[in-house]
Amino acid sequence: MATRDETARAIARHERKEAVRRGVRRVVVFLAFLVALALLYTGYKAFGESINDAQTEWPVIGRVLPRTNDLTMPPIMDIVTELGQPPQRNSSKPLAAFIAEASLFTFREAAFGFFFGMMLGLALAIIMLRSRWIERGLSPYLVASQTIPLVAIAPIVVIWGSKSMGWLPFDWQPWMSVSIIATYLTFFPVAMNGIKGLQSADPAAMELMRSYAASRRQTLLKLQFPASLPYLFAAFKLAATVSIVGAIVGEISGGVPGGLGRLILDYASRYTTGPSRLYASVMGAAVLGIVVFGMVTVTEYFVMYKRQEGSAAP
Repeated sequence: MATRDETARAIARHERKEAVRRGVRRVVVFLAFLVALALLYTGYKAFGESINDAQTEWPVIGRVLPRTNDLTMPPIMDIVTELGQPPQRNSSKPLAAFIAEASLFTFREAAFGFFFGMMLGLALAIIMLRSRWIERGLSPYLVASQTIPLVAIAPIVVIWGSKSMGWLPFDWQPWMSVSIIATYLTFFPVAMNGIKGLQSADPAAMELMRSYAASRRQTLLKLQFPASLPYLFAAFKLAATVSIVGAIVGEISGGVPGGLGRLILDYASRYTTGPSRLYASVMGAAVLGIVVFGMVTVTEYFVMYKRQEGSAAP
């Protein structure tokens, strides 16, 4: 028994070391990608500035690729420097602080949208699991729901929320309407991947559960749901990022203040006087998307690691 325990501990230590190595490799690759992207941006900016009507070295490329200047592509150092400068004359708060506050506001909207979208998607997946007829009848409508332009329904949802939610025991806030928009984008990948994952359970294991007279609930919780975890986490990663997109689009289309969408809209309207601010706010949105993706990835690692650890236990 002692030998078996020592072997198990050694395997666990090896797996932890491998996980750390994989994490370090991912960070290094990500940083290398950022450096390469910055070099590509700077290189094309320099190339685009050299294109003019008189140049003859690149006759075809000069007609196809857009020209650049400090207005269309501000230098990276200008964007970084702008983060430390106050965007308003009557404030000493740097732009980075404004972007951080707006990111937290948008994150709250997206988090609620992600949670309710996840619950709705899982519920739809379980409903479709009950019958092939329900799945075939419901799937086309779920797909069709994602073809509706988000910019068209966002103002409707914001107005509907402010006018039709007076019966609630709390005051309906505009950001809650944005969370509904994020929910609208989030539920679809969870529902589609969820049904595939729930149907991926081993047929032999399903037959074994039937032989033990297991109920539908027991089969779902003990077999089908664990089998669907790889599919669900893939959907959660996509849903987390699109919840950020939905929140930002909802803020822009619905005119909801306080978040990244409104910040991007404000700086876009003053682009000619400060292009670096718009670039910085867009970069803030990208960083927020990467953060939520990383949060889901870390959660996936711990859940799947515990699952493998439990299945390997004697």
